[in-house]
Amino acid sequence: MLLSAGALALADAALTVAWKEPVTALLQGMRQNDLENRLERLSIPAPPAIRDPRERLAAQARSLGAGRKEGQPVGRLELARLGVEEVVVQGTSTVSLRKGPAHYGRTGMPGSGRTVAIAGHRTTHGAPFAEIDDLERGDRISLHMPYGRFDYAVEGSRIVSPRETGVLRGVGRERLVLTACHPKWSADKRIVVFARLAGVDTRSSTRRSS
Repeated sequence: MLLSAGALALADAALTVAWKEPVTALLQGMRQNDLENRLERLSIPAPPAIRDPRERLAAQARSLGAGRKEGQPVGRLELARLGVEEVVVQGTSTVSLRKGPAHYGRTGMPGSGRTVAIAGHRTTHGAPFAEIDDLERGDRISLHMPYGRFDYAVEGSRIVSPRETGVLRGVGRERLVLTACHPKWSADKRIVVFARLAGVDTRSSTRRSS
């Protein structure tokens, strides 16, 4: 029994190093399936009295941000280069981050014209940001929201201290910020990826195409 337990522990460690921690990945996958079903039922209608397209999107973004509680789904994040597509939840508590990529509640939602910031794990709980350091300038990042798809283009990245919260500040335009621990096996620093808004498709929805 001791030999079997030791073998399992070694296998778990090997999988974690080569891929991601398997037990928490399994649990996170189950949570993502539930979030996916809930996200597809989420609707944020456009205010009929607002005619300007940008103002309508901003109103929908505010409505989504105000109406979602910690851990509830808000949209789907797609990192095309990394083959990642996961439901994003509201709030960055420990419990929320176990479910998937998590939206910093004090930042804006897509369409708000503000900074939109999302955090994610690199080795545990599905490790959605495991290879975030592989993103290159110009790579597309998409956020599929209940009121449209927002495409962003990577501008660059920085390694910062966990205390450097200024990376989440507003810059007078809409941008996307992704954060994760760095290096991969440590929480000593943070890697921050910055992306500019490149396009919006209000005809798109959160429903998966496949």
